[in-house]
Amino acid sequence: MKQILLDTNFILTCIKQKIDFFEELVGEEILIPKQVINEIKNLKNPNSKLALKLLEKSKFKKINIGKGHVDRLIIKFAKENPKTIIATLDREIKNKTKNQKLIIRGKKKLGVV
Repeated sequence: MKQILLDTNFILTCIKQKIDFFEELVGEEILIPKQVINEIKNLKNPNSKLALKLLEKSKFKKINIGKGHVDRLIIKFAKENPKTIIATLDREIKNKTKNQKLIIRGKKKLGVV
């Protein structure tokens, strides 16, 4: 079973594009930092509300990655856990981590690069 850490923009983009990432990632251990959930709670848009509803009814492991800027914390976590796949669309996170990335391909499919 692979560990996959999801970041805020990945979750919100999946919601916007109607991609059920929980369905696509069945059998994998999904990690969502508490800090990412808090970021989503602080956003005021329809996609964030849908994301929170989806997270409430889904199974995943909630983790604490520390205090500070969420993207930097994800980068730090990725460096400490090189086998964890990082689900992100954020250019800075992609460029600063060597982990495999889970991305959205063609607006409907998820792929690991």
